[in-house]
Formats: sequence, C-alpha cells, structure tokens
Amino acid sequence: MPRRVALDLETTGLTAGNRVIEIGCVEIIGRDLTGRQYQSYVNPDHEIEEGAQRVHGITTEQLIGKPQFPEILDDVLEFVKDAEVLIHNAGFDLGFLNHEMKLAGRGDKFEDCCLKITDTLMLAREKSSGGSSLDQLCDFYQVDRRQREKHGALLDAQLLAHVYLRMTGGQMGLSLEARTRRRRAKVEEAVIPVLQATPEERRLHEEFLDVIRDQCEDGQDCIWRKSGHLSEEDA
Repeated sequence: MPRRVALDLETTGLTAGNRVIEIGCVEIIGRDLTGRQYQSYVNPDHEIEEGAQRVHGITTEQLIGKPQFPEILDDVLEFVKDAEVLIHNAGFDLGFLNHEMKLAGRGDKFEDCCLKITDTLMLAREKSSGGSSLDQLCDFYQVDRRQREKHGALLDAQLLAHVYLRMTGGQMGLSLEARTRRRRAKVEEAVIPVLQATPEERRLHEEFLDVIRDQCEDGQDCIWRKSGHLSEEDA
C-alpha cells in the first residue's frame, strides 16, 4: 500500500536565511493515519522574528537545550524515506529544509531523499476546494481545527493529513483504532417489508386477468394463472 508523510515546519521567520525551529511528520498508509509520527523542536541559534513568533508562539527561550538541525536530520530522512511527502506550499518549506541540509554539510536536497513531493496547495487549487490556506481547507472539508490556537508543525501536519484524505476522495479511516472498529462492526441486514394485497385488491386483480383472457384470440388464460403465481386460496 502507498506510504505518505504529511510534513510541516515552523521557522524563525519567513525570508531566506531564517532557520527551522520545529518539524512535524505524520504517516499515512493507504487511506489510514497509522498513529506513527515524528516531531522535534530545533535550537536554531538564531533569533525568532516577532511576526513569526505571533504565528506559532514559540520563543527563543523555549528552544534552549533543544537539538540543532544536524542532530535530527538522519531521523527526519529516515522517516520520509520511500514515502510521498505531502507539504502545503512545498516551495516554501523545501527552501528551509534544503538550506538546513546545506548548512549540515549535505550535498543532496530533501526532495532527493524521499519518493516524491506533493504540494497540497497546488492540489487544492486544481480542485477549486473553497480556498487554499490550510484553515480554509479544514473548514471546507469539515476537519476540526478548534485546537489550533497557534500554528504548530505537528498539529498542522495532522490537519494536513486529514485534509489530504478528504480532498483526494474521502477518508476511509483516521487511525488503526478506527480501522479496527470498522472491521469489527457488523452491518445489520435490511428488513424489507412485504405488503399483502387486500381482498378487494385481489378481486380487482382477478377481474383484470379475466379481461386479458377474454381479449386473447385463442381464449387462453393468463400466464400468471398458469404458473400458479396467484393461487385460488390467495384469490
């Protein structure tokens, strides 16, 4: 079954030269979120811009003692290996990821380390899905985002995974637990009511069959009577 990873970042700012401070990844196999995920805060050795801090709420002080990006890089690449990686506005996040890989001494790019990159922003625009921001898509596809007071890489990756499944044809299950419940559920057989004809309806039916018989050139009786479909007792 296809393996996908929804990925999101938080950064010190929006322009070139800024650094990654959080990464979140959520695994999807087939049409299910497996519950497997990766998240890490990152010490960027860089001040966080005020505008960015208003978006994600992460402070420089909170990142003291967190690993630097080269320390988590192998874990991140292992998580996305052989997976289609889903990123909303992929060009933005890939710019930061490739900058971090270059600073870590890597000669390759992030997109070289996974099966493929799918930009869900482009996908949403192709589908004209009632807006293109993650918030708009959550509202359009009825994905609950009430816990999202601030942006967070792991939370946004989780929301993106749900949106992607809804956007690409309906979600078959949200977790292993949900899938197990679905398999255990038993569908009750539908009960189809049988309506019995009243004596008056039977009499009228017989009269109608008599009319059909009388109009036949050879005077043969109706096939319904020959087949015994309506017995004398029923009539």
